[in-house]
Amino acid sequence: MKSVGIIVEYNPFHNGHAYHAKMARQKSGAEVVIAVMSGNFLQRGEPAIVDKWQRAEAALHNGVDLVVELPVSWSVQAADYFAKGGVKILQALNCDSLCFGTEDNVDFDYQAFGNFAWAEQERVNTAFQQISDQKLSYPQKMSLVYQELFPTLHLSGEQPNHVLGLTYAKENASYLRPMKLIPIQRKGAAYHEAGLVQEFASATGIRQGVQQGRDVSPWIPSQTMNALLKEQVTWEKLWPLLRYRLLASRKSELQTIYQMVEGLETRLMNAARNETDYQSFLSQIKSKRYTWTRMQRLLCYTLLNITQEEMTAAWEQPALRILGYTKSGRAYLHQNKKNLQLPLLSKIGQGTTVEQVVSKRADELYRLGDQRVPEQNIGRFPLRVEIP
Repeated sequence: MKSVGIIVEYNPFHNGHAYHAKMARQKSGAEVVIAVMSGNFLQRGEPAIVDKWQRAEAALHNGVDLVVELPVSWSVQAADYFAKGGVKILQALNCDSLCFGTEDNVDFDYQAFGNFAWAEQERVNTAFQQISDQKLSYPQKMSLVYQELFPTLHLSGEQPNHVLGLTYAKENASYLRPMKLIPIQRKGAAYHEAGLVQEFASATGIRQGVQQGRDVSPWIPSQTMNALLKEQVTWEKLWPLLRYRLLASRKSELQTIYQMVEGLETRLMNAARNETDYQSFLSQIKSKRYTWTRMQRLLCYTLLNITQEEMTAAWEQPALRILGYTKSGRAYLHQNKKNLQLPLLSKIGQGTTVEQVVSKRADELYRLGDQRVPEQNIGRFPLRVEIP
């Protein structure tokens, strides 16, 4: 069975995501659409508004055949590591192609860029180290490097999907059997656009609409609407737990947290003492060098108590965690079960590797954001969705 992969978050799943799955199938000619989906914590360092099972179910009812979890050790990361985890899982599933949205021209040769970025890593690293401006963030520095070494590349701060596409291309090129890359033009609202006026609203706009009590039903399928009526998790709800963690911990404890560098623990502790709401706290700790996404990821690691040692160990123990499938998705797994390149978890929540322990801890803490969120691991089995 021919397969196409998509790497997604679905926060929450909306009509634009259904369009993406449809176009992925159409452009690739695949029989099976595989979604590698972030678990309950996401790339920009925030909790998903509804849990992974609800999001997986919406996807399976709207064009996706197989949903595999991108665990927290990969999902709450900057673009390079996020892409590394997603591509690793698709490669382990023997996926034929990778389809992603882009704000750039779809004629841009992502495959050629990926080959260049992978082959010229030493030149890229050297150019990166030569940038002396310490006020620039990591993404800003990498943008300067790539635009210098790959002149046909166009980058701006308003192209998050394009940037992810570039990182997918680079990671994909590192494999002996790289997937075919299929970019599709992003339609409707921009990634961060808050309005609800386009044919396809952004996930950001939908979340803000929900928080404002607006009717968002025209932009989401019924499964997502039902999920939003059952539960909603936000940083504001988790903030008292994070604040307690920062105020109750010793500096030496916080210093062991993944990416807690350059005295950031002191900045976090001081801000937690002075600020009583999450947005004010976040405004106090971010800076030009440490963007709000970088800091939010650090806050996730802190809340979830993920140490540098744990994160490194989790990367070395990857596995495939299936959240759900349709009849076609199940048939694809059966066809490939002898050739999977990573172990397949048969019992969710009972694993003993560091990756599984960290993922389970993240799920348990996520549930504290809304008492209506059900058990995420023990007793859960992959969803089976029958499409008429």
